[in-house]
Amino acid sequence: MKRSALLLFAFAAGGLQAATAPEFDAAWLSKHVQTLSSDAFEGRGPNTPGEDKTVAYLVHKFEKAGLQPGGDLKDGKRQWTQDVPLGRFQIKGPVKAELAVNGTVTPLTQGEQIAIRAAMNGQTAIDIRNAPLVFVGYGVSAPERGWNDFAGTDLKGKIAVVLINDPDFGKDSGDFGGKAMTYYGRWTYKYEEMARQGALGTLIVHESEPASYGWATVKNSNTNVMFDIVRKEPAKAHAPLEGWIQRDLAVDLFTKAGLDFEAMKRQAQTRGFRAVELAGARFSAKYDVDAQVVVSKNVVGRIEGASRPDETVLYTAHWDHLGIGAPDAEGDTIYNGASDNAPGLAALIELAFAYAKAPKPARSVVFLAVTAEEKGLLGSEFYASNPLYPLATTAGAINMDGFSPGPLTRDFTISGNAKLELLDRLVDTGKRWNLSYVPDSKPEAGYFFRSDHFPLAKRGVPAISFGAGSDLVEGGLAAGQAARAEYTAKKYHQPADEFDPSWTFAALKRDMQVLYTLGRELADSTDWPNWSADSEFRAARDANAAARGQ
Repeated sequence: MKRSALLLFAFAAGGLQAATAPEFDAAWLSKHVQTLSSDAFEGRGPNTPGEDKTVAYLVHKFEKAGLQPGGDLKDGKRQWTQDVPLGRFQIKGPVKAELAVNGTVTPLTQGEQIAIRAAMNGQTAIDIRNAPLVFVGYGVSAPERGWNDFAGTDLKGKIAVVLINDPDFGKDSGDFGGKAMTYYGRWTYKYEEMARQGALGTLIVHESEPASYGWATVKNSNTNVMFDIVRKEPAKAHAPLEGWIQRDLAVDLFTKAGLDFEAMKRQAQTRGFRAVELAGARFSAKYDVDAQVVVSKNVVGRIEGASRPDETVLYTAHWDHLGIGAPDAEGDTIYNGASDNAPGLAALIELAFAYAKAPKPARSVVFLAVTAEEKGLLGSEFYASNPLYPLATTAGAINMDGFSPGPLTRDFTISGNAKLELLDRLVDTGKRWNLSYVPDSKPEAGYFFRSDHFPLAKRGVPAISFGAGSDLVEGGLAAGQAARAEYTAKKYHQPADEFDPSWTFAALKRDMQVLYTLGRELADSTDWPNWSADSEFRAARDANAAARGQ
């Protein structure tokens, strides 16, 4: 197969010639996706043979494209990878868990009524006996909003029962900005905050609408091997117990404790809410944990800038998926991750080939495939905490996690509704392909906090995560939304996310042209995009303005 040398020329308003965008080859994209999501790659789990195969594949393709190694410095030479030390945690043997309410004991089955994560607080044996349960609403401590769900409550020795999302879920306005989820709504925040409050454990009540995914996703994402960054004091970030419970179980628990679940939810959305102990309810759990420190890999390739090599434009995509896990109804145990996120990897590879064939840009361009996104954005968090190239002089980051391998669309989106000049540039670039920008249609799902641009964004780097549109050229918006809903219900984080030979990659080819042009023009410019003046990330960017000569 020969990559086409054909270049498409688009023209911006006013007759200015845009950067050339190569015609990407659907056959190559299909080959990458089919290979990376094959059973041979075992679901691309970190610290498995699937990681070794994936990293080797990416390194081979980056090298073949003509990139330079962009990873760790060893003996004065850049490597193809960046070492990412991770804590690896896996439950050993059975999980014994039960709820007792007023003397009536209900055994709980791991993966069915409950999804308990392997403990990441440093303990290798968890033995919780008859711990009281306290409903803490949305579990938010937000002094800047005058909100504290923990006022007058001591959680030491107790299990916190907490709702997913934030207090404004389902509302157009409120103390948390209305419909769009804040970070207070993310499950990661819930676990972090309960640890800060000294809780013995956290049980998040799963509801599909505020979580934006079904129980199958919860089970598959939380009952397998867990990973975390290596922490000096892990107990400060993780309580001994972390897990989810089914909504029906929570409703029954509340009823037996003399409370109405829906009424308590409504109270939890008000400023006057106070935590409530579930009278007569006790929780017990016992299981062992295998805890290790392992080293995973980010894969890094680079094209050095022709005139300003110390300035960087960054393309990112996560290489990992869930690996091998619990079988589905058909007995399939391999979570192939064909849509999530093999198309992003295919795009990263083919963009590398395109950049390497073109004249060198003024700024350096880095292609970063990160590990452990599915475990909490850990590879991107590690890079952002230990950047190989200074964040202050990173002009922008373009994350690719949400591509469609299917037919053409008339639109595109990004994760979340952030306000930044890099998005303005993307919107203008998309117009050259007659593409409309559609703001995140489900901001309450908190997608902004769920992709690898976020660790960079919170440190001030202008960063976006591109998402495919839903308005299909053939079929319209209704067909696109139906396909997305079916994927979320039946394939997302499930073994059914497998390669489909009918995929045309038409949308991906076109979207890659848009992102190539966006990155190339930024790499050839002297511009430094910033966040909007009212963005929570603006201060972090402005703090290092001197490094950019601003």
